[in-house]
Amino acid sequence: MTPEPKIGALAVVIHEGQVLLAQRGKDPGRGLWGFPGGHVEWGETVREAALRELREETAIEARAQRYLTHFDLIHHDDNGQAVVHYLLVGVLCRYQGGTLQAGDDAMDARWFPIDRLRDGTVPVIDRVTELMEIALRAS
Repeated sequence: MTPEPKIGALAVVIHEGQVLLAQRGKDPGRGLWGFPGGHVEWGETVREAALRELREETAIEARAQRYLTHFDLIHHDDNGQAVVHYLLVGVLCRYQGGTLQAGDDAMDARWFPIDRLRDGTVPVIDRVTELMEIALRAS
């Protein structure tokens, strides 16, 4: 069977000047902060997947508003062979409520001030700040 790229959904939630991020509990990116997200399951839309992953990883409820952008995440082994390939889709989500609590494969979940991401003091997964800026322009 030939490997195929997987689709991943990212829930981008910005509320009251803060960005919701989850600390990855597994590779790729273990220990780094990123938007809650994960695999799109068979028969599930990207929007549905973003909201499900958001609930599972943070216990936060939101409403999916729109697609923001998409990008490839490809990791290669030492021989140059692709070992991870995702098409990641950012979904702008409007905060509805909930008590923040890390769950599923998230080691932690927190609200970060926008400026903390802009100044580079939070160790984030590639393109998190870029996706945040796209979301801010779209809000």
